This record gives sequence, C-alpha cells and structure tokens, in this order.
Amino acid sequence: MRLLSAAIAATLLLTTVASAQTIDKIKDSGELVIGFRTDASPLSVLGDNGPQGYSVELCARLAQKIADSLALETMDVVFEPVTTENRFEKIANGEIDLLCGAATITLSRRALVDFSTPTYVDGTTVALKNGGPGSFEELAGKKIGVRSATTTLVALNTTLGSMNMDAEVVEFDDHAAGMAALESDAISAYFADQSILMQMVQSGGNADAYNVFENLLTVEKHGLAMRRGDSDFRLVVDTGLSALFAEGGVSDAFSNSIGATPGFALEAMYLLSPTLP
Repeated sequence: MRLLSAAIAATLLLTTVASAQTIDKIKDSGELVIGFRTDASPLSVLGDNGPQGYSVELCARLAQKIADSLALETMDVVFEPVTTENRFEKIANGEIDLLCGAATITLSRRALVDFSTPTYVDGTTVALKNGGPGSFEELAGKKIGVRSATTTLVALNTTLGSMNMDAEVVEFDDHAAGMAALESDAISAYFADQSILMQMVQSGGNADAYNVFENLLTVEKHGLAMRRGDSDFRLVVDTGLSALFAEGGVSDAFSNSIGATPGFALEAMYLLSPTLP
C-alpha cells in the first residue's frame, strides 16, 4: 500500500511539473514554437512564402488566442520544420510547443504526446495512373508506394495482411519522390492521405493522367500535438480552438487553404469540440 501511494504521488508530481512547462516556457521566452510538416499539402507545406496550409493557418489564428489567454501583449510565433520521423520527439523533448501538420490521433502516439480536440478528418486512399489497375485487388503482385514512418504505411500493411494479398511495398522519404515514382512507372500506385494526393495531382499540371480513389482504407482524425501531461496548456489550446470553431476561423482557414466549402466532417468536429462558457 505504501508503494502504491508513492507511485501515485510521483505520477501527480510529474503531471504537475509537466502542466506548467509549456505555459511558463512561452511566458519566459515570449515566443510560441510551432512545428510544421514541409510536405503535407494542403495541410502543412513549405511554400515560396514560408509555411502554408490549413493546419498552419489554423495555428497562426490559434496563436493569437493563446497570447490573449496568457495575457501576453506580444508573443513571437516561430515555425520550425519537422519530419515524420522526429516530429513527436521534438514535442516530447520541448524543442517545439505545438505540432501543426498532418498528425493522426492514435493511441500509440498518445503514449508519447497529447493531442488537442480533432481539427481535421482525412483518410488513406490511393493514386494511380489512368489506364492502370481499377481496383485495390488488381494491385496484387505489383509494386506500390507509401511514405515511410506514417500511419498510412501501417494501414496499408494491415489491409494487405487482412486480405492475404501479396504486393511489394516500396517506402519513400517524401511524397514528391513517391509521386515521381508513380509518374515514371517505377510503382503502380501510391498511397497517402486523400487530401495530400488530391492536392499533389491537382497541382502537378497533368491531373487528367491520374485517378485518386474515392474509397478510403481508413478514416483518420487529426489533432494538434503537444507535450504529454501538460493539461493546463491543452486547456488553453482547446479553448482557443473552440472559439475559432464558433467564430468561423476554422472554416475560413479551411476555405483559404483547401479551396472548398467545409463539409459535414468539419461541422461534426465543431459539435464535438468543448463548449465555451
């Protein structure tokens, strides 16, 4: 019983320390450090004019809400590029305060970091050349591509295994390399989030040459990642997001970055976000 009490006390102490970390760090430094993916358009990408995309614009709007909540007259917002491999590590070790990119909320990731309320809904699908395979099953025995270190890779391997389907999975370091391999016929299909594939196909200059499946292998909820156990900062973030949903800021960021009218999924996220007082 004494050992159990000690363990509980240690956990409470660590949680208390963690909860003060980000807010105190922001107040002391006068800056909010935001991590962003450089290759996950239309959510997060490094463009000619710097960081761009839905998640980036959403976090830029959220930064003002955070500054207001912490009563900071001035607060610098620093965007720090991250990769799929180091993004959660940078959150955990305090190099960045908030991850604003394309990050699916999963239980395994929640063992490392915490997430905000959902900010986007996406899903895994596939891009192929027109005239190529017309169904997922027709990819059996072919080379298919996917970005390494992503939930898409896990979902693809799980689907192949559940269907007892044999295909050679080729991993790429970034989406551009994967789509280039598809264009050169080095692979027969490329798997990624539907929003990423649609954006890459539409911006590639030869959209008519490709087909992006409408059917999804997965439905994935995205959120903004932050340090695990940092409940005070998470409350500030979720409060800011709820305000942006209510004021239309989330809808504006969606329309500006994705060029479409928000649909049912975004409305559902608004309904599920915490209620403002």
